[in-house]
Amino acid sequence: MLTSYAAHFDTPAGYLDFARFGPPSRDAVAATARAMTEAAHAGHTTVDDLMRAEETAREAAARLAGTDAEHTVLLPNASTGLFHAALGVRQGVVLVPRGDFPANHYPWRRTAGLGRATPRWLEPGPGEGVTAELVRGALTDDVVAVSVSAVDFRTGFRADLAALREAIGPGRLLVVDAIQAFGVAEMVWEAADVVVAGGQKWLRAGWATGFATLSDRALGMLEPVLTGWTGVRDVGVFDGAEHPPALSAQRWSITNLSPVTAAAFAAALDLVERHTVRAIEAAVAERIDELTEVIRRHRGRVLSPADPARRAGILSFSMPEHDPSHVAKALHAEGVALTVREDSLRLSPHASTPPEASERLAAALRALPGRRS
Repeated sequence: MLTSYAAHFDTPAGYLDFARFGPPSRDAVAATARAMTEAAHAGHTTVDDLMRAEETAREAAARLAGTDAEHTVLLPNASTGLFHAALGVRQGVVLVPRGDFPANHYPWRRTAGLGRATPRWLEPGPGEGVTAELVRGALTDDVVAVSVSAVDFRTGFRADLAALREAIGPGRLLVVDAIQAFGVAEMVWEAADVVVAGGQKWLRAGWATGFATLSDRALGMLEPVLTGWTGVRDVGVFDGAEHPPALSAQRWSITNLSPVTAAAFAAALDLVERHTVRAIEAAVAERIDELTEVIRRHRGRVLSPADPARRAGILSFSMPEHDPSHVAKALHAEGVALTVREDSLRLSPHASTPPEASERLAAALRALPGRRS
């Protein structure tokens, strides 16, 4: 456990569901409360003062992504960024893994119906993820982009972004949904042309927070279809004319975001920066190793990659001869929160997760019928 980081949170010891939702820090809660209090006592400078949180959050997200504020825009969620990217591809084929989270499916399905980008589905093998070899084998002249998750939501498989970049070459776009990785996994974000992430999971900023980064290649190739009044040049000039899109990533802005959620996002990103992604990732990996040992000791089947270099903070498993719902009931009795699927269970600890979580997992698995203590 990263003690200095954990001191900012009140999350129960058995909470192992950060891949679904990351309970925010006291810092993020306090930032939200301060912003709302200031809004309630509004004066002639209040709105402008509150709006500065967006700049702070955008700059922090840019630093963590290895870029700058001109190439970064705040968004209310990852899906908004993926729709921006999908609608921006004028024509051609986009490679998308069939087993990816639906947020990376629907934007491309919608554009196909509009006569723009058409998805072609990649088919990773069982227990595998999107690799450079898989992508390279699917490339044809009409492929203009590849859209993948940095970390697979089911198994925690970590994509090799640098290898994917090399495989597709300089003339195609690499779009990355980073929601299951950003802030807890060191990755080569600069290899991607578009990086989108929501802040409600591993970044622990709460809902309605997120961002996107766009490379120079993306700014040049993607049409800004969804540009709103806050995404244009001369944004403060209301002259009744249509203004051209901003030259920066701000062209993906549709309207003003909530300065309250921006304040929470800024506070959450500050925690990550101060404690570093490297330290957070190491603490998560330590918990994953402990949980993995408990599962194997109780004859469970680990479904996530065994190689630590190929996985992030997600640990999926099953217990042979036990329905996942029955295993989940035993885990809930021990105060363990997790994601339950029809064929598996998913644990996702964070850097604030204490060793006690493994003890709770062990107690639950021992309690299963037919298990020896």
